[in-house]
Amino acid sequence: IYTRYRKVSFSFASLYPRIQNFMKKTRLIDTEGVSKLLKRLSHEIIESNTNLSNVAIVGIRTRGDVIAKRVAKIIESISGDKVKLGTLDVTFYRDDFSSNWGSPKVGPSDITFDVNKINIILIDDVLYTGRTIRAAIDEIFSFGRPDTIQLGVLVDRGHRELPIKANFVGKNIPTSDNEHVHVYVQEIDSKEEVSLESY
Repeated sequence: IYTRYRKVSFSFASLYPRIQNFMKKTRLIDTEGVSKLLKRLSHEIIESNTNLSNVAIVGIRTRGDVIAKRVAKIIESISGDKVKLGTLDVTFYRDDFSSNWGSPKVGPSDITFDVNKINIILIDDVLYTGRTIRAAIDEIFSFGRPDTIQLGVLVDRGHRELPIKANFVGKNIPTSDNEHVHVYVQEIDSKEEVSLESY
């Protein structure tokens, strides 16, 4: 940055330690708690879908797809039925794509089955404004026309901006605008918890 008198060196990275000093982090759910929530989601999905052979679990990248894989595995262990499994990357389908610096790294969606006339259950880690889910639904319809689309989330933190509601919720965590719910999973973060971060 150039001022009237001299050049000033500036780096956003240099601010990160200072930002951390203003951040308060509280662990809300530990590893065991996350496991219990996943089992609850899986049981609810089984109870609401009697024909699991016509069900596909589709996770939303990045952590939603990790959770989806676990849910599919739990469902198989409980019911003995192996459900279809897929992954969506909704980055380019978001209506705030051009201004959303927080979008995950773009990767390919992985839908290897016919989505027509099946029941799809979208899985995500945190339900917030609803824009990610809207984008996921848009992308699903680019593959075909399922009979139904249901939604399962580990955490619902409120603050919806679109008329979207989850069918299956692990835990409702009311939050304020200056708070952020972060789900950590072992496969990505090398730890397992749900934390509330405030600034």
